[in-house]
Amino acid sequence: MKTFVLFLLLLPALLLASTEPARHRVIVSTDAGGTDFDDFQSLVHVLLYADVLDLEGLISSPHGGGRTSHILSVIDRYATDYPNLKTWSDRYPTPDALRAITKQGETEIAPYAGVRRPTEGSAWIVERARRDDPRPLHVLVWGGIEDLAQALHDAPDILPKLRVYFIGGPNKKWSPDAYLYIATHHPTLWMIESNTTYYGWFVGGNQAGGWGNAEFVNRHVVGRGALGDYFARGISFHEQTRTTVKMGDSPTVAWLLRGNPELPFQPGWGGRYVRAWTRPYVRFDRLTTAADRVEHCGILELVLPLGAGAPAAPEARMEIENQKLPGHLDGNGSVRFRFCPKEARLYRYTIRSNVPALDGLQGEITSAPLTPDLALRPDPALPNWWTDDPSPDLREGAIPGARTINQWREDFLRDFADRLERCRTPKP
Repeated sequence: MKTFVLFLLLLPALLLASTEPARHRVIVSTDAGGTDFDDFQSLVHVLLYADVLDLEGLISSPHGGGRTSHILSVIDRYATDYPNLKTWSDRYPTPDALRAITKQGETEIAPYAGVRRPTEGSAWIVERARRDDPRPLHVLVWGGIEDLAQALHDAPDILPKLRVYFIGGPNKKWSPDAYLYIATHHPTLWMIESNTTYYGWFVGGNQAGGWGNAEFVNRHVVGRGALGDYFARGISFHEQTRTTVKMGDSPTVAWLLRGNPELPFQPGWGGRYVRAWTRPYVRFDRLTTAADRVEHCGILELVLPLGAGAPAAPEARMEIENQKLPGHLDGNGSVRFRFCPKEARLYRYTIRSNVPALDGLQGEITSAPLTPDLALRPDPALPNWWTDDPSPDLREGAIPGARTINQWREDFLRDFADRLERCRTPKP
């Protein structure tokens, strides 16, 4: 009886404790300053929610010129707003704490093997994953996936601890070898592969009035502290300037804010996903034509013989769209190229080489759109892998899965606007 009475007395406290939101451990791997500018916007976004997340790493994993200096430039703006932010929550990390967890990752695209060498970033993933903490470690990949591949290669024991949300599509395009290494060698990894769904953050949904991509910035971002102004005035590089909402990597953060991160098939701000079918990969031992097909965001491998008259040090590359993909000499008289198409359309390519039999060869490949039946064929070898729902009713135009995010557009933007107010105004 005494035990029962004690339980009744403690019940209110137990119920209160059970309703406190979970604090998720988070590492962000970003190509800020690399091939796209939206990572800067997503860095502003994640820092404004740093009081409800346990940020354990900010890794520069670029394609192109991105470096830790680009992450640190956003932290400098955060430092300006920190005196106001900490009045809203004493759990906002100090600027120095954020600088201490900013690490440089791989700066080169992975070779054919998918891994090259440990980096400060990959070693940091291993260190944090091995930390004595019962919670999983969420790794949010906004750019190159090389550091994650290297971490898994060097420390496969960390795999059960990881929860990965990968913004694929254009990033997978630049990391086909690292991606294929993970899919082939670590198929039981818990992974959300968002190749198209993430578009719902800035395409479709309620774009009326102050919720439009440009008008949201004008009404809710301009003048909101150093972070808001950094976001609003545009971040310029590669002769591009972004002054409207994109932040296409933010669904990885929103996934942890509203929804159940352990159940990707349930709705949430970060989208809704289906079990992955066998990861698409096709190989051709010849030049391809428009009649040949590879699934959208799949991996094409082209294997071509060097032929007679090859020099002692043969070199070759595939020029396709805005990429110059280096060929891999397989030691068996052939050169191999891997390509990942980020759009469903026809691609044309040219081979450039010091091998006479290869130089100037041209081909085509058709990237085929997803079909609804794919969701009915989950691959048992990928038990924890999730990807875009190809159902027609969840498409935004031709973009699979986008409506599972943009249906929440007003909700997540309104919440972000409230957070931005913290930058310019201390808590009353």
